[in-house]
Amino acid sequence: MLRDILKSMRPNQWLKNVFILPALVFDRQLFYLPALFRTLLGFILFCFLSSAIYLLNDIADLESDRKHPRKKNRPIAAGRISVKLAASIAIFLLLIVFISGYFLSKTFLFIAVLYWIINTIYSKWLKHEPILDAITLSMGFLLRVFAGVSLIVVERFSPWLYVVASLISLYIVFGKRRSELNLLQSTTNEQRPVLDGYTIPFLDQLINIISATTIISYCLYTFSAPNVPENHTMMLTIPFVIYGIFRYLYIMQVLCKGDTPEEIFLHDRPLQITMLAWALFVIIIFYFS
Repeated sequence: MLRDILKSMRPNQWLKNVFILPALVFDRQLFYLPALFRTLLGFILFCFLSSAIYLLNDIADLESDRKHPRKKNRPIAAGRISVKLAASIAIFLLLIVFISGYFLSKTFLFIAVLYWIINTIYSKWLKHEPILDAITLSMGFLLRVFAGVSLIVVERFSPWLYVVASLISLYIVFGKRRSELNLLQSTTNEQRPVLDGYTIPFLDQLINIISATTIISYCLYTFSAPNVPENHTMMLTIPFVIYGIFRYLYIMQVLCKGDTPEEIFLHDRPLQITMLAWALFVIIIFYFS
């Protein structure tokens, strides 16, 4: 049962909470222990928050998950965890987040509550509305960035990074919709009604627009943001971003994957090497150049 509870909490989805880290890294406070501690604590609280929301969503989507070829094996849908136990764990996690968030930062608490409210609205209504569903999920990533900013005293964090984070999250969400549409095919209405509002050519157009805009926005950040080094060495990181976006596009359109983005980031070696190289270059440029 403990294994099923942990599985229902979706620890593989905690990877999304790295969006809390940009404020710490790009404001050059990565090695400042008080800021590092507060950011890591915020990361853990957001992991608990997202797990509580996943549990509540699994309860709300119980019947539809039982009809899904993959989601029917989730512990709650399969009946290995009772609805009452799942709801109790979710409420307990929410209490930890909100009480701890109050003492950590009132702004962080506000963002956490707002994130929970938005996800509740999404689960009940917006997940059935094409385009709005993707924008709502993208807002969740943007709120993570804001949460990271709220935890430390920020002096040099560029607004360009909010734009880039929003675009990257949209890119991933639309890629997920494309892969789901390709996977479910004729059963879309039964499994996820919102997919009836999409077609693969339409999603491909959205993905192409967003990927191009992401590259342009990141390029503008590397030489126009006020906090980057004046010698423009941040432009050296552009090739890694371009390859990472193209690699993910290859995974979506050639390998026909993308319905589980977290699995891609955890298992695709070229993408992992690219992200690691990008992170190392950023740290070297911001902290040692």
